Amino acid sequence: MTNSNHYIHLITVSAADIDAMGHVNNVVYLRYVQEAATAHWQAVADADLRASVLWVVLRHEIDYLAPAFAGETLAAKTWVGETSGVKSVRFVEIKNTTGKPVVKARTVWCMLDAETQKPKRIEPGMMQPFME
Repeated sequence: MTNSNHYIHLITVSAADIDAMGHVNNVVYLRYVQEAATAHWQAVADADLRASVLWVVLRHEIDYLAPAFAGETLAAKTWVGETSGVKSVRFVEIKNTTGKPVVKARTVWCMLDAETQKPKRIEPGMMQPFME
């Protein structure tokens, strides 16, 4: 769901997401971050834009703040930050149902031309729909 300049992606923690310590595995949170970013892109970008560009991750920074457990519903709030050249920064904050932050992430993405799969400069205004 979109609200202002952010997007909320709901996640139900599955048993497969749980590690030997009984909570969501740290690597799974990276998948959640990517799922939230992808859902936001799919919800906001028009069909022409989705067909013309691809995104790849250049960097993830993630802070693990609290455990999450099987069966919980998590809310991943995501928004686009600074965009420059071929790079765009995206933030994701994942909270549990009590509103307690579980994870905070900052990810740097690189936009690619879908046809050539080479980096493509982000045109002025292209990210505006993600800021509204």
